[in-house]
Amino acid sequence: MENIVHYFSQIPSLHRALILAGGIAFFWLLESLRPMLHLEYKKWHHAGINIFFTVTTIIVNFVLAFLLLMTADWVTENNFGILNLIPKMSIWVYAIAGLLLLDLIGAYLSHLTEHRVKLFWRFHLIHHTDTWVDTTSANRHHPGESVIRFLFTVLGTLIVGAPMWMVFMYQSLSVVFSQFNHANIALPKKLDKVLSWIFVTPDMHKVHHHYMLPYTDSNYGNIFSVWDRLFGTFSYLERAEIIYGIDSHMDATQHNNLRFLLKIPFLRQRDTGK
Repeated sequence: MENIVHYFSQIPSLHRALILAGGIAFFWLLESLRPMLHLEYKKWHHAGINIFFTVTTIIVNFVLAFLLLMTADWVTENNFGILNLIPKMSIWVYAIAGLLLLDLIGAYLSHLTEHRVKLFWRFHLIHHTDTWVDTTSANRHHPGESVIRFLFTVLGTLIVGAPMWMVFMYQSLSVVFSQFNHANIALPKKLDKVLSWIFVTPDMHKVHHHYMLPYTDSNYGNIFSVWDRLFGTFSYLERAEIIYGIDSHMDATQHNNLRFLLKIPFLRQRDTGK
């Protein structure tokens, strides 16, 4: 474990980029071998839109990175946060506890808030407009949403008292799991159900992308499924019943148009679906 801590304490930017690009490439290839749904769409055009949003997310994270670094350094120097209040434990238990808590605040809570707060929903809506969910959909976030999610990660780092190596580990796992649970892949159903008791799986997350309530407002987790089960936001829907998208923007001239997607948060409220 010490080697893992050392690696994430000094992880090069190139390695972080390779995790992102390598994950997309791996799951994109896997989708063609064992797809969950046979989607009829222009895959490269669709990927182009989603990769644009991936790039804007990277830019936002890069510009605001100093906030995360300052926060992680401050909690470490001042022994602040949950992890610094509990008794000493093995490094493995310490890391798992930290990842669980960062996932709770940085992923589950931020995602839940984006569905409950109308201003945040305006930006998050872009993610739900995708009617052809695949691994490239993982980072289909409006730049405004990228800022919101980043600030929740900073908040999580502060509350949890996470050192920088743990934050980097969390972000790396978050990227891979998001690509995994958005990927258009079909795990054996029994395996998916067993895994979903601990982790967010493709079957579990795809329910969140069903175009109608109440399914849209469920399954908010990204890495760990425990939070949805604990807080009563878990739901299940058979694969064959899932229809991707959001009922207010099912027209391809809207959800498959980059300019329109960028404008959605600033349209009249009745056009945002909530």
